[in-house]
Amino acid sequence: MFATLATTASASELGSAARAHGMFIHDADETLRMYCAWNGATLVFTAPGGASWELVTSTTDSAISNPGDGEFHPFDASEVQQAIEGVGYPLQRVSAEIFILPYPRRLGLESAAGPGLILLSPGVREIPSETQQAEFVHELGHVVQYTLMPDTDTQGWARYRELRGIEDEAVYDGSAPHANRPHEIFAEDFRALFGPLTANSARTIENDALTYPTQVGGLEDFMVGLAGAAVRPGALALVGDALRGAAHFSRSGYAPAVLDVYDVTGRRIAALAPQADSNGSSWTWDGRDASGRAVRGSVVFARARDGHGGTARVIRLP
Repeated sequence: MFATLATTASASELGSAARAHGMFIHDADETLRMYCAWNGATLVFTAPGGASWELVTSTTDSAISNPGDGEFHPFDASEVQQAIEGVGYPLQRVSAEIFILPYPRRLGLESAAGPGLILLSPGVREIPSETQQAEFVHELGHVVQYTLMPDTDTQGWARYRELRGIEDEAVYDGSAPHANRPHEIFAEDFRALFGPLTANSARTIENDALTYPTQVGGLEDFMVGLAGAAVRPGALALVGDALRGAAHFSRSGYAPAVLDVYDVTGRRIAALAPQADSNGSSWTWDGRDASGRAVRGSVVFARARDGHGGTARVIRLP
């Protein structure tokens, strides 16, 4: 007897944007139908490259320490799609097959990633949007690292370790505790620097003994440089005083795009049409949400919908 599977929305209508980024999302239903097969009483998932894993199909199995609500809850394909669209990193050279697993792997209950492959493991309770997007973008960071800075790139790793202050290989090594593994630090840096707001709502990284990535000089440019974009167009800038009045934003070097304004929970409160000029784009926000209510006494964030230019922070006084 296997546990009830809480199904997710189909990815069939979500795939075009993901494929444009070289990402192919297989939702839980498709993964179960096309990539899983019973071998006697054992359900086996086989990836396109031939690697296979036994899946745990019951929350009462001894491999599951916490049965939760008695069901497995897979990732939602739309959350993965939104996370991809919100990543502010040049992914033109990166591709991956993303499998939303209906059940966890027996010998690896957590989500995982390898070269060109991401496996997203279900929870035993419904997984919040923030957790889904954070976990996916972390795993995408692994794919980016395997593609653009493989372990054979000794020069790249030496520079990254220097920037990150993790040069002591007796402490920071692949066999070290999880938070001290360089691959995991890279993936967390990727999430913090380039993930959407929803993936970074907690503003923390796994290894809290390390400096937060946005505070490490040269780190963002180094990681972007791995993609062959060493010279970056202009970052999104907040122009002038926006404490009480209208907020004005600008960026250079990118095509015009809608600018989304979010509150601290990652909820979009306004969408601004761009004004194109000879250098790039500019936007004006009147300080109101989509319903016309004034936003006061809070912090909001603005980010272009195409993911380029980074994020601008605005403090609104009462």
